[in-house]
Amino acid sequence: MLFDLDDCLMAHSRAVAHGLGAARIAAGGALAAADAEAELRRWRALEEQHYARYLTDELDFLEQRRERVRGFLAPFGIAPSPSEALDWFEGYMHGYRAGWALYDDVLPALDALEQRVPGIRFGIITNGDIAFQTEKLVAIGLADRIDHVIASGEVGIAKPAAGIFEAAARAFGVDVAACAYVGDRLRTDAIGAHDAGMLGLWLDRGELSSALASESAASPDALPVPRITSLLELPERVAP
Repeated sequence: MLFDLDDCLMAHSRAVAHGLGAARIAAGGALAAADAEAELRRWRALEEQHYARYLTDELDFLEQRRERVRGFLAPFGIAPSPSEALDWFEGYMHGYRAGWALYDDVLPALDALEQRVPGIRFGIITNGDIAFQTEKLVAIGLADRIDHVIASGEVGIAKPAAGIFEAAARAFGVDVAACAYVGDRLRTDAIGAHDAGMLGLWLDRGELSSALASESAASPDALPVPRITSLLELPERVAP
């Protein structure tokens, strides 16, 4: 049983809002006084834009952070140097890390899966840096329950490409058809896994999810993969 990490197991979007709010307050002035929801939407759009550039090797991990900060501060007439941009991002990261937490359904779902499917093993497939994503797993108390973490930054292939799902199956020594994968993004996660030969499931957390409209906009009748709204639905979906 394989999972996405951010906004599937860990409440990434909530932590982002926490980190950005703290960074804006620390900055003061016009940045602190700006509309919180509008600034959060802007920050999330910059995250999507520049993190995608990192995943395609257009930017390295640190430069995509600098680009996010530059784009965010530009409307306020602030042009940080490379080191200042990273310092600003580190301030944001302090609040972001403070907001790391599991969703309430994660541990009950893992326990129920272990009861329903004897011998089940858990893994992560994530578009990200292996060290950073592992740090999250340790912080939220899941590291001991995850057998393998497959990260795009390590394998050089990002979701939704079939290769990263195939790499996860190889890590467990099984065929892709023996794996199920759940994530909050319809196309990147669920359909990507489905197209690679796994059972792909879309976790639609609604307002709790970070998924863009382009990722989630589809008629439920037209979905090629099952849609769930809680991880507690997984045992019924994957149990033989």
